[in-house]
Amino acid sequence: MEKAQIIGVDLGGTNLRAGIVNKSVREPVVSQPLYAQGTRADILEQIFGIIDKIINPGVKGIGIGVPGLVDPISRIPYDVVNIPSINETDLRAILEQRYGVAVNIENDANCFAWGEFHFGAGRSCKSIAGLTIGTGLGTGIIADGKLLTGKHGGAGEFGMISYLDKNIEYYVSGRFFSNVYHTTGELVYKRALEGNPEAINMYEEFGRHLGAAIKLILYVLDTECIVIGGAAKAAFPFYSKSMWEALADFGFGRSLASLKIEASSLINANILGAAALHLPTADRCQQ
Repeated sequence: MEKAQIIGVDLGGTNLRAGIVNKSVREPVVSQPLYAQGTRADILEQIFGIIDKIINPGVKGIGIGVPGLVDPISRIPYDVVNIPSINETDLRAILEQRYGVAVNIENDANCFAWGEFHFGAGRSCKSIAGLTIGTGLGTGIIADGKLLTGKHGGAGEFGMISYLDKNIEYYVSGRFFSNVYHTTGELVYKRALEGNPEAINMYEEFGRHLGAAIKLILYVLDTECIVIGGAAKAAFPFYSKSMWEALADFGFGRSLASLKIEASSLINANILGAAALHLPTADRCQQ
């Protein structure tokens, strides 16, 4: 990708972001609020508008991450809860016709994991799990160097698994703070930075729930590396200790001893991962 220019697009439920990628994201990354409840035509016009701002004759492809499932064969997104009008819309065909370059579409959590695999914490690994922890919980899985999507594109939805009296996402996402403590993650983070003991205790509890979720992921996948992304990555120092403590009773010591868990250091992991959908596994950015 050092010579080829690929546009990576992060289609989020709140914002739309895009950048040109070769070995890294070339500045500037363009961003704008997304009218998520708009019509199909509204959403397409916003996607066209942001791509039109940066495309040039050297661009050879476009990759897009969407907040929903993507059919592995047709590449058509579905169950896009936060942007309902693009459900069952063949974005790939529409964009290929408009721009005349190859287009790839993938779930946004998968793009995050793929970006970490090619450019970030997963560069030295063959198997990683990328956890995007924000309003919800998404997980992208790389197994033996390949993106694992499942038959219907729904692999990695660990947040939907029953846990305690609810499910994992209830306790391992930004919703934990509103569900359990009737506050917001932003406010808790601000107070934790100020040294507020109550806020720090909330993060420690959050870390114990995250550790329980990671144990499940390890029992299923035995992955080498887990990367935390999304809004929760900034608060990693506040919950990492309790997270590791919750992992202490994991049944397989060899797996735990070699496990790497860290917060993402990539600023534009989803954009990088969307662009890297055009990359073969062997063409990873080396450390």
